[in-house]
Amino acid sequence: MTATVVRASGLTKRYGSFTAVDGVDFALEENRIYGLLGRNGAGKTTIMQLLTGQLFPNAGELEVFGRTPAEHADVLRRLCFIAESQRYPEDFHAQHVFKAAPWFFENWDASFAERLIADFRLPLKRPIKKLSRGQLSAVGVIVGLASRAPLTFFDEPYLGLDAVARHIFYDRLLEDYAEYPRTIVLSTHLIDEVANLLEHIILIDQGRILLDRDAEEVRGSATTVAGARAVVEEFIGTRPVIGRESLGGLASVTIDGRLDQAERVRAAQLGLELAPVSLQQLIVHLTGTDLAGTAEQEAAA
Repeated sequence: MTATVVRASGLTKRYGSFTAVDGVDFALEENRIYGLLGRNGAGKTTIMQLLTGQLFPNAGELEVFGRTPAEHADVLRRLCFIAESQRYPEDFHAQHVFKAAPWFFENWDASFAERLIADFRLPLKRPIKKLSRGQLSAVGVIVGLASRAPLTFFDEPYLGLDAVARHIFYDRLLEDYAEYPRTIVLSTHLIDEVANLLEHIILIDQGRILLDRDAEEVRGSATTVAGARAVVEEFIGTRPVIGRESLGGLASVTIDGRLDQAERVRAAQLGLELAPVSLQQLIVHLTGTDLAGTAEQEAAA
C-alpha cells in the first residue's frame, strides 16, 4: 500500500487582506513525481513554503510525514527545497555548498554530486557571487538531486539553465529516481519540457486547486475541433468547452473529454479538423494565461 507523505485539509495562507492559498485539500504519495503548476502568483511557492515549514498556515490542517513540519526537526531533515532565487552566503564558493550539504541531508551522495558537477561543468572554486545565473541554477539542481531527500521540491531552479543543461537535469532526475525513488515536486513554467516526467498534476490558480489528477488521465483529455463555426457548434453539442476562438465563419473550440473512434470518424465526415491538446495548452486554457517564460513572483511576507 502506498504511504501518504503530505496531507493538507483546508490549508489557508493570508497576507493581510490577500489570500495566497485558499482552503486547499490535497495529498502527496510517496515515490511519485508531481507537477505543481499554475500562473505567476497562483500560490505554488506559498504552498511549498508551508510544506517545508518556512511559513505557518492561517487555517487548515497540514501533516508532512505525519507531523506538523514547522515544529519537528526530524521532519525537516527529510525535506529539500530548492528555489529559483536560492541564496547562499556571499563568501561561499560553490565547493563550500557541497561540503556543507551532508550536515543538512542525511542521504547526501557525494559521488553523485561529483558526477553532476562534471555534467554541468560547474567551477567549484569560483565565488558564489561571481557565478552566472545558469551556474547558480546548477548549484541548486545538484543539491536537490544529490540530497536524495525523501521529499524534494524544485521551485523553478532550472530556469537559468540553457536547453542542454535542462535536459541533463531531466535525464539525471529520471535515472536517479528509478534507482532511488522518493517524492519529487516540480514547479515550472516549462510544462511541455517536463510533461513526460510527471506522474501526477496539481494545478493551482488564485490560491485554489483547479486540477488534481494523474498525469496519464490528463494527457490527451482535451481536443481542439476546428472548422466552419456552425458545423463545429453542432458537433460539440453540450460538451464542456474550455477554450474558444473564432474568425469570421471559422471556429476553433477546445473541448474537455476524449473522443471515441466513432466521433472521430463523424468529425472527418463533417470536414472538421481534430488536434490533440498538449499539457501546456490545456493549462493555458484552464487558467486563461500564457505560462511560459518567467519565474513566479509569489506574494509573500
